[in-house]
Amino acid sequence: MLQGALAEAGYPQHVLVACSGGPDSLALASVAAYFARRGHLEGHPITVGAVVVDHQLQEVSAQVAAETAQVLQELGLAPVEVRTVTVAGAGLGPEAAAREARHAALEAAAVDQGADAILLGHTLDDQAEQVLLGLARGSGTRSLAGMRPARGLLLRPFLGLRRADTEEICAVEELRPWHDPSNSDPAFARSRTRVEVLPHLEEKLGPGVAESLARTASILQLDADYLEDVAEATFTSLVERDGRELSLPEDALRALAPAIRFRVIAKAAADVGGQQPSYQRLLAAEALLRRHGSAGPVELPGGVGVFRLSLAQLEDVPAADRPAAPDHSTPGPRGGARCGKLVFRPQKPPAK
Repeated sequence: MLQGALAEAGYPQHVLVACSGGPDSLALASVAAYFARRGHLEGHPITVGAVVVDHQLQEVSAQVAAETAQVLQELGLAPVEVRTVTVAGAGLGPEAAAREARHAALEAAAVDQGADAILLGHTLDDQAEQVLLGLARGSGTRSLAGMRPARGLLLRPFLGLRRADTEEICAVEELRPWHDPSNSDPAFARSRTRVEVLPHLEEKLGPGVAESLARTASILQLDADYLEDVAEATFTSLVERDGRELSLPEDALRALAPAIRFRVIAKAAADVGGQQPSYQRLLAAEALLRRHGSAGPVELPGGVGVFRLSLAQLEDVPAADRPAAPDHSTPGPRGGARCGKLVFRPQKPPAK
């Protein structure tokens, strides 16, 4: 699996293993160490380093990080470093804040080591848990698609392995992984899903639930990618810019399939500095197109206001102050200037 993932990534010359000391990442490190000792992958030169992120969330975290780094050095990985982070994500839950701090540390280590890829030890069980959590939150296609095998520098070669497989690898290699007590702490939603929900589903529905959930994620990844490509092309063809704000012609928006229309509205909000809107906020913004009730503004996350300008309002605006006409030299719907517009305006000054 690792060999295939690295081949698909273009045979990176230096890869970085993110290792917590747990069975999943330690098993991944031991497999990667095999290629590090050989010095090549299918004739392509390769070196393997590692980074251990100490989140400082437990009293023993520094000791665990140091011991894990020692094991990684003994496996033959180089360089091996420990990065200490402070978990304090504003407005984020503890798990999300830890993930944000960890990813920032991994990306910084990759830059310092000149790594072309970062290997993460997520397994099929992690993927199944991710899909279940998305279902519980009422998430859309993007969230239910779970974790990607590859995204940017991040590679997850073990998404097809069960957690029991990584434990067996550690046993065969005579490695003693650390079992993080927070992974079974019922205070965390993911931990409850791991130790209570998935086992219960396996008991009541029969074996294979985790594999089915992971397969669902793989199918939805294809759907999400296609919808994303269509939405991006549609947004590019429709958008009209005027300084820091932008607008979309309402007739063209109304003509879109809902799955694309909602994505285009979300892209417009992100383009002017907003965050991914919830489904409820997207519904509120999309309702402006029905011309019932208020013309806005609708507030979206990240300080973005959305409002509708009717054709009559636009014709009352002096020509010099109207939004720039769309460039029809590129393919896209015509006639946008003869209808109202959905306008997206940032409500906060640009960052200096």
